[in-house]
Amino acid sequence: MLTKKQLDLLAFIHKRVQRDGVPPSFDEMKMALDLRSKSGIHRLITALEERGFIRRLAHRARAIEIVKLPESLGGAPNSGFVPRVIEGDRPDAPPPPAAMPVANTDSAKVPVMGQIAAGVPIEAINHMTHSVTVPGGMIAGSGDHYALEVKGDSMINAGINDGDVVVIRETSVASDGDIVVALVDDSEATLKTFRRKGASIALEAANPVYETRVLPSDQVKVQGLLVGLIRTY
Repeated sequence: MLTKKQLDLLAFIHKRVQRDGVPPSFDEMKMALDLRSKSGIHRLITALEERGFIRRLAHRARAIEIVKLPESLGGAPNSGFVPRVIEGDRPDAPPPPAAMPVANTDSAKVPVMGQIAAGVPIEAINHMTHSVTVPGGMIAGSGDHYALEVKGDSMINAGINDGDVVVIRETSVASDGDIVVALVDDSEATLKTFRRKGASIALEAANPVYETRVLPSDQVKVQGLLVGLIRTY
């Protein structure tokens, strides 16, 4: 049996994973539950893990998988919940030539268009390397989708690690707090949290080692929005 705070936290994590494909940061959990310190979140996370509702991934900073849900959150009695973090798939078939339109199927292939920096920006992505298969629900909705291999650790507190593959929906607009693919000066691509600061754009890391970059809005172009995450073990 879960306490109200434990249930509230599990519901918040589940909602964010379903929406963004990645778990929230500890700061976001603390704010959502109106707690004064992260120590309370650590206790709740430990309690949920001990009860078998979540699993923390070893050697991966603050990476969380939901293992099951209580019936009050839509879980089935005595059955496990399949998390949205999935194993990668690299088929031998030739990859498609461009980002693929969304299909209403149980699974779909999306092209991997190179690497994206979660750290110091690297060259803009412009080529495809292979394709991956993802659940159809991960790319539900309108728009084309593609995937990128993450390089760097600046987004680890958002559950995005070096070597992960992120699934991106193509779009040129973003809201504050969205994790986006941002093109800087038409030459560098980076994966960061998007925020508007007056006439400027802030690209925030989810790792205190990296400083927030604040740039004139005409130097930043949103190329896509994070919708899912693939992790290969």
